[in-house]
Amino acid sequence: MIAKWVKVRVKPDMRQKFLEAIEVDALGSERDEPGCVRFNVLQDAEDDNVYYFYEVYKDEAAVEAHRAAPHYAVWKAAADTLDGPTERIECQSVFPSAPTYWTGE
Repeated sequence: MIAKWVKVRVKPDMRQKFLEAIEVDALGSERDEPGCVRFNVLQDAEDDNVYYFYEVYKDEAAVEAHRAAPHYAVWKAAADTLDGPTERIECQSVFPSAPTYWTGE
């Protein structure tokens, strides 16, 4: 499994537009992409304008499929809501190690 931890800072006056776009992407990812097993959006406890995405994909092909999905285009179209560049950390899941935990199969 490939896990991604993404941090974004949002322009305060564009927060609603950001939330609408990332909701489309996150829910669409889990609903429509068989290779996306998790897409959580979290808000920082101390800064209302900082958000984190926790994404888990089966493999690199699933990551590429995510980037080609229509809901990802909604998210990309909202790039003007961000206040600075995104920060990404690429990971591999360790525990739980059973693929069935992630896929439910």
